[in-house]
Amino acid sequence: MGDLKIDVSDLRSLATELRQKARRMRRRRGRRSTSAGPVARVSKIVGIGVALAVLPFLVLIRGGVFLYAVWGMGTWPSLLLAALATAGLIGGYAWVVSAWLGARAELRRLFARGAAGVACAYVVYALVFVAGANVKSDAVRAEYRAMHPLLRMASSALVLFDPGAVITDAGRTSEEYRRMGLPPREASLHYEQADGWVHALDLRTNGRWELRNFVVAMTFRALGFRTLRHVGTADHLHVSLPLPR
Repeated sequence: MGDLKIDVSDLRSLATELRQKARRMRRRRGRRSTSAGPVARVSKIVGIGVALAVLPFLVLIRGGVFLYAVWGMGTWPSLLLAALATAGLIGGYAWVVSAWLGARAELRRLFARGAAGVACAYVVYALVFVAGANVKSDAVRAEYRAMHPLLRMASSALVLFDPGAVITDAGRTSEEYRRMGLPPREASLHYEQADGWVHALDLRTNGRWELRNFVVAMTFRALGFRTLRHVGTADHLHVSLPLPR
């Protein structure tokens, strides 16, 4: 027993071999992940890009609708807070991008303020302007400013993503319902409401893919509006802003 010796050289060689095998396995896994990497990276970049592009509209429109219809903050305070939050978000985008590009602090502040200014300019633009190609007639175009500002924000965003969208109706009177052969609807949100705004519009659905109409309806719902596909004088999508609770 006194002459018994333990030779650890075999154990060391075994440990070395196991480490080498582990490194080879990691390299093989790395090569497999690299081969699938470009597709995964592109998908991830596209997903992030879409999310970043949509987020400002969610903040502006969905946030404004929530403040107005749920918290009852009033038309202009709701829109103002949502617009300021959106401007801050866009300014933050510009700050991060300019920092990533290595811009100095002064330039980052300049870019952030400019981007926030562009967001505010868009809000003003959406409040006052709708292209003639996106309304059925001059009469509907004249009714645009009678629509609730949040409904105008949503309409403008729709036109950005769907340039072929057409508003076929907005404000109505009981006499207009009679001329169309329809009974006057006292609860219609096409009438001017107590807050002084029209809370509904109709969008053209004829001549458009049903999938497109469905996506538009679901988008408005996601933004906090109510939608109803029905036939009055013609098939159309009715979109309305809920009254404050």
